[in-house]
Amino acid sequence: MNFYMPVLLVGNGPVDAGDIQLVRPYYNHVVAADGGAETALALGLELDATIGDMDSSNADKTPETHGEIVHIAEQNSTDFEKCLSVIRAPLILGVGFLGGRLDHELAALNALIKTSQTVVLIGEEDLVFRLPEAAKLTLPIGTRFSTFPMGNVAGVKSRGLAWPLDDLSFSPDNAISTSNRTSTSEIALSNPGQPLLCILPRIHLSATLKLFKS
Repeated sequence: MNFYMPVLLVGNGPVDAGDIQLVRPYYNHVVAADGGAETALALGLELDATIGDMDSSNADKTPETHGEIVHIAEQNSTDFEKCLSVIRAPLILGVGFLGGRLDHELAALNALIKTSQTVVLIGEEDLVFRLPEAAKLTLPIGTRFSTFPMGNVAGVKSRGLAWPLDDLSFSPDNAISTSNRTSTSEIALSNPGQPLLCILPRIHLSATLKLFKS
């Protein structure tokens, strides 16, 4: 399923009108992950597609409102992962994947590390994405800037953080790096293909998305 413009992907977790207002300038298509279709429709969104195992959506009852229906019956992946396996887009913005059930949230973060897609998940307070190999952001000085390793991480270089990440080793069962902050307005990191998430306040969505513009 190829999209040539950014996609808003709606999950079955907490989503409200404020989330949609935040992301509205940045997407051109709307896709739902299974039960996220009912959330999207309730918020007045028009669906291009609904993807998943269809155990929590009404796609079978009202197919005319759910866009193209992609039924993937296997149970070895989450609906979020099913969506990521089918969608091809320059950018996927995800709402409804953070907050709510903790097991769903952890599964979504795990999927960020495994996918080759460019994905930014937006929650009630924060946004999260996998750090690319080279990242440059412009943020206000003092912005909270957290990274979290989803595996063994070493060799990261950083510039513009109060506590540099250079030459440190991180892992989920050892050192992590949360609640860092920016010390300059220009931030640069190199992360050679490692499983490292970046977590920022969601008010910096626009600055974050500039990372992924070619």
